[in-house]
Amino acid sequence: MSVTYLEAIRAAQARALAQDPRVYIYGQDVGAFGGAFKATKNLAAEFPGRVMDAPISEDAMVGSAVGAAIEGMRPIMEMQFADFSTAGFNQIINQAATLHWRTQTPCPIVVRLPCGGTSGSGAFHSQCMEALYAHYPGLVVMTPATVEDAYSMLLEAVAIDDPVIFCEHKYLYYHLKAERLPEEALPVGRARIARAGRDLTLVTYSAMVHEALETAGELLSEGYEVEVVDLRSVKPIDTDTVIASVARTGRLLCVGEAFPWGGVTAEVIARVAAEGFELLDAPPRRLNAKDTPVPYHPALWAAHRPTAPVIAAAAREVLRS
Repeated sequence: MSVTYLEAIRAAQARALAQDPRVYIYGQDVGAFGGAFKATKNLAAEFPGRVMDAPISEDAMVGSAVGAAIEGMRPIMEMQFADFSTAGFNQIINQAATLHWRTQTPCPIVVRLPCGGTSGSGAFHSQCMEALYAHYPGLVVMTPATVEDAYSMLLEAVAIDDPVIFCEHKYLYYHLKAERLPEEALPVGRARIARAGRDLTLVTYSAMVHEALETAGELLSEGYEVEVVDLRSVKPIDTDTVIASVARTGRLLCVGEAFPWGGVTAEVIARVAAEGFELLDAPPRRLNAKDTPVPYHPALWAAHRPTAPVIAAAAREVLRS
């Protein structure tokens, strides 16, 4: 029996609710309807009074969560789409992120962001917001790329005392499956070598991990062994694992689905250039989505985001430089 990425998220929430009476879920249509993507399906019936529908006000949702956290609760907020979280941006960055620094009071809230593009979703249902939130001290930003990490990292997000932005990729909800849920996992803040290699380090996260693995398979037929590093979280970011990989390969390509300007890929390259410049045998390169709003048309959307053939072309340029 297989488990999908979405089912892993639902199972993690069910386990968190069962294990800790302080945990509750709050969001638009998360109750009887089960959420926009059914990530909370049946949880309202299983845990009466603890999976509650919210008004259409992300600002109010996060504000109430911060207040509840101050009083000892551990809320999980579901945003219908990551893009909509900007309506609660003030509460996230000015209240949740700074609360412990200002008052020494923990703020253990989780804000779940269904992020990334799917065919036909368009400009304000497809954005990747991780770099925006990673900019602010006090926030933990998780970007799980596997079923196993979707489950274990969400449980860790609920358990820690910091506010967490949990970026779950919508495309992976049904496209990704595993045989079972994990019993143990790497801690948040540790990257994972998704595929070992010797010729090029390809650093990425979230749904792009799977495009990168496809790229590595394609380039193997050409004699290149590409090492794929899955960051898993972008705040904190595991620079040590990235630099250790570059030390083995001498070349670096960073790939992300988000917009290119000031993103996670730029941060990775900056860190490697500052801390491991002497390890590089060629200029590092980054590859992101186009610097335009996400298009609606499926063909345009496919051309907008990095895909395995596009990543492979960029990788060949780095390998041959």
